[in-house]
Amino acid sequence: MRQRIALYPILWAGALCLAFMQKTLAIVLKPGVSDAEAVFRQILAAWPHARYIGEAEGHHAVPQQMTRIERMTAAQIEAQADLMIVIGGDGTLIHGASLLPNRTVPILGINLGHIGFMTEVARDELAEVLPHVEAQTLPYSDRMRLEVELWRHDSLMMRHLVLNDTSVVSRSLARIATYRITQGDSLVTTVRGDGVMVSTPTGSTAYALAAGGPIISPHLEAIGLTPICPHQLTQRSLVLRPDDGDLRITLDSDNTVFASLDGHVGLDLNFGDAVVVRPAKVPTRLLGVPWRDYFQTLRTKLRWGQG
Repeated sequence: MRQRIALYPILWAGALCLAFMQKTLAIVLKPGVSDAEAVFRQILAAWPHARYIGEAEGHHAVPQQMTRIERMTAAQIEAQADLMIVIGGDGTLIHGASLLPNRTVPILGINLGHIGFMTEVARDELAEVLPHVEAQTLPYSDRMRLEVELWRHDSLMMRHLVLNDTSVVSRSLARIATYRITQGDSLVTTVRGDGVMVSTPTGSTAYALAAGGPIISPHLEAIGLTPICPHQLTQRSLVLRPDDGDLRITLDSDNTVFASLDGHVGLDLNFGDAVVVRPAKVPTRLLGVPWRDYFQTLRTKLRWGQG
């Protein structure tokens, strides 16, 4: 597997002739958090002549008092942004990434959440990080996403890109569901239990980890498959190669289950409905800081390896 880590100067190839101050910066804020607006004012003070854009509608719509941010649709944001700055937690970053289904735009995450595993920059590091952003000297990693489709017979009900995971979980706690799982032309296994989760390497440290799944390096292209409270003691998590074909999870029992895609959208599934998962064509590009690596983040934020 190739490792996708590089230095920031190539991120804006073809546009380096423009001064940084002329760039268009998409701002995604955690709703209802006054500190998010304070952080934006700090960015605005550093780059007063940059152009700022944000969402006009929805849960993450830009507050009316923030007059320096132009309001527009998600499609316009994707088409015009040179850089996305997410001010919030990992959930806010997942939403920001969903605005970029077709373009690889670098994302700088400033953490105002609880853990902030993907929002790399702590608020007290912002003053130190902003000059690196302007000098284009930050490292980045391209995070694999999954294209998830929900099917009912021959009808496509939903298609969505996920950065973290897709989970399929029983609606009724008193009933065990059965899931038939295939990849390409091969039967992988049949799971009886509360549900099944499919995660990216990025999502392997989220819900999948809590369900007993493995930590997968974010620099790999791999798919984690984790049974949720399986009835069989022999059922354990798998790490699959995405090149081996589409992963298909078919509900093989008379239950109603719920398919959740990154915790943002979802749909009820019935007997015979299927979740089809494949690697997305466009990754999510996350900017990091040069003084902290992935394993240090594991140790400090998840207390990985500590007693």
